[in-house]
Amino acid sequence: MNILILGSGGREHAFAWKISQSPLCKKLYVAPGNAGTAEIAENIDISVNDFSKIAHFVIKHQIELVLVGPEDPLVKGIRDFFAESTHLKDVKIIGPDKQGAQLEGSKDFAKAFMSKYQIPTAAYATFTKKNLQEGKEYLSTLKPPYVLKADGLAGGKGVVILPELDKAQETLQDMLLNEKFGEASKQVVIEEYLDGIELSVFVLTDGQDYKILPSAKDYKRIGEGDTGLNTGGMGAISPVPFADDAFIKKVEDKIIKPTIEGLKNENIHYVGFIFIGLMNINTEPYVIEYNVRMGDPETQVVLPRLKSDFVELLQAVAEGRLARITLEIDPLTATTVVLVSGGYPENYEKGKNISGLGDVAEVITFHAGTSQEPPHIFTNGGRVLALTGLGNDIRDALTKSNQAAQTIQFEGKYYRKDIGLDLMKEPK
Repeated sequence: MNILILGSGGREHAFAWKISQSPLCKKLYVAPGNAGTAEIAENIDISVNDFSKIAHFVIKHQIELVLVGPEDPLVKGIRDFFAESTHLKDVKIIGPDKQGAQLEGSKDFAKAFMSKYQIPTAAYATFTKKNLQEGKEYLSTLKPPYVLKADGLAGGKGVVILPELDKAQETLQDMLLNEKFGEASKQVVIEEYLDGIELSVFVLTDGQDYKILPSAKDYKRIGEGDTGLNTGGMGAISPVPFADDAFIKKVEDKIIKPTIEGLKNENIHYVGFIFIGLMNINTEPYVIEYNVRMGDPETQVVLPRLKSDFVELLQAVAEGRLARITLEIDPLTATTVVLVSGGYPENYEKGKNISGLGDVAEVITFHAGTSQEPPHIFTNGGRVLALTGLGNDIRDALTKSNQAAQTIQFEGKYYRKDIGLDLMKEPK
């Protein structure tokens, strides 16, 4: 079948890498793609949010399946756009409709959903500029640190965690009155702080049944020791050692099952990925957030461990027959280390020549922010490359990822050298 992937990051390159291995894929396109996807698919210069151009391309090139990578087109309703078109309604789309995408598009919607279906999460309240003073008073009832979340999409930058009450109240005012995060912070969710270890569990559902994909832990902060500003993700590990069968069973019973049932009860026919960001607190899982797509860079460690034919899996999801599919997972550990541009996640320069790509061994190199002018490949984003190693344990896989990170060069290159080290410490 002819397949179109929407997106341009490391997640989309990982999708393309996995899909290109399937005999079921006849022709693969990525819009807009990057230098990595160009090696295994045909890049198409179309924005992920230009629905009319996407529609024209899908019809012209007889696309049978569309895999939506990023959240933005899902929240904007690309699935609804296809469903309302006579020419597009039969095209298979992996991703929820606009209503389902509110699980990520609105923090308030997600928290209300969790509350309604008794899914364990932090206590919260939502405020607008009309009840700003109540918000400040609510903050004073909580213990530090204070968690403030912009309600809408803010490119991964809408969550603020602050240790001091006066600073938290000042930031709440800045978010609501000055729209610190634009439209996204017209509403702000204030949450109780959860102290534990973060991880992510990924679910693929056809709206009735589901499959649990491998767990992963990503590292958001720019600095080693989880310090500094938040980023899109500096690295990831899969599986997560403490997420054993007993823990995942708790996640399934307390979170996944009520989430799927809740979606059905709300008459949301959800088709696609559910990314569940979790906090492990004394072996009990709590939901930090939902995302309605796969994570980046978690996809780069989850997909290499998937032994099943990915296209066959996606077809089953789109056609509502996921229950008949057996998921095969490789027991190996996967690690990925992300190379970023100097200055990221703040101001950084693009267009730096990348060398050494042909010299790396024993890793899968996923492009995140790259462009090409053959024979050269250049940096074209904050996160540039994700280097995935596979091994018998974290140490084995990390050795491969870190060796590749040392080999590849570009001006201003930076990466964290402590990815996964926290998971290798002996328990106290």
